[in-house]
This record gives sequence, C-alpha cells and structure tokens, in this order.
Amino acid sequence: MKIEILGTGCSKCETLTNNVKTAIANAKVFAQVEKVDDPIKIMEYGVMSTPGLVINGVVKSTGKVLTAQEIQELF
Repeated sequence: MKIEILGTGCSKCETLTNNVKTAIANAKVFAQVEKVDDPIKIMEYGVMSTPGLVINGVVKSTGKVLTAQEIQELF
C-alpha cells in the first residue's frame, strides 16, 4: 500500500503524518509513506486544501486531520 500525505509542512500535516504511522502500526500492515510538499504535484491530485491523504493513488481526505482510527478504516 502506498500512502501519500499532501501538504507543505504545516502542523496539521505533521499531525496527519503521525496519525498515519499510528494507524499503520495498529493495523499491522505494510505501507510506504511519502510526504508530498510540491504544490504542483498536490494540485495534480485536485487538492486545494491541505493536508491531503492519498491511498494507492486515490484521494481519501482533504483539509482535515483524520484520527488514526479514521485512517485505519480507509485501509
């Protein structure tokens, strides 16, 4: 599974990154996590509000910080 966190490094983006790592650990799944901070690549996903969460190339969330439990449900 490939998970991308879209954002420019704000505190919300960092919190989402930590929640993603917690969700992966709790679900005991293997996932590649990548932070995407390039505004052009973020816009290619159609995301206008960060942070964004992309799982296997599909945008799952924009503009809010999901909890680890909410993220785990998206797996």
